[in-house]
Amino acid sequence: METTLWQPRLENELVLLRPLEHSDYEALYQAASDPLIWEQHPAYNRHEREEFDSFFGESIACGKSFVIIDRKTNKIIGSTRYYDYDPEDSSIKIGFTFLDRAHWGGSFNFANKQLLVEYAFRYVDKIIFEIAEVNIRSQKGNTRLGLEEAGHFMKDIKGKQYPYITYLLTPEMWANAKRMRA
Repeated sequence: METTLWQPRLENELVLLRPLEHSDYEALYQAASDPLIWEQHPAYNRHEREEFDSFFGESIACGKSFVIIDRKTNKIIGSTRYYDYDPEDSSIKIGFTFLDRAHWGGSFNFANKQLLVEYAFRYVDKIIFEIAEVNIRSQKGNTRLGLEEAGHFMKDIKGKQYPYITYLLTPEMWANAKRMRA
């Protein structure tokens, strides 16, 4: 039940989010193969086939991953996922999101997150984002969501420790962020 709960098909005028499938591998790799996408991420070489294989395998295994599809072109432009659902804490995390560079700087990141956030708030009271301290682009891209910095921690990625920032989003913060965008 938990996996299917967190694997809906979501769409708006810009993007379609649908569950990641094994058959999406090549199209998603094409979207991820630009080194500039990963330059501010601790896994900076995720554009390389071997690193991408690991990322894709983890994405499939988590059972809560999506491909992001541009509704106008019907092309896979990135991926995202829910993870660490905690029913007792009434929380879930959203992350591992990337978009190809052609979709940076516009409304696609917000459109994607809007779908994920509004769906998640049907079931939880808190959404958590974890972003590497060096990933300024993701931090800036997510500021429009109304996130509040909640703490710092060290995250283990393939045996190395990296500083991360935890951000919190509540329904009230989300409502305020939407009002500010209107």
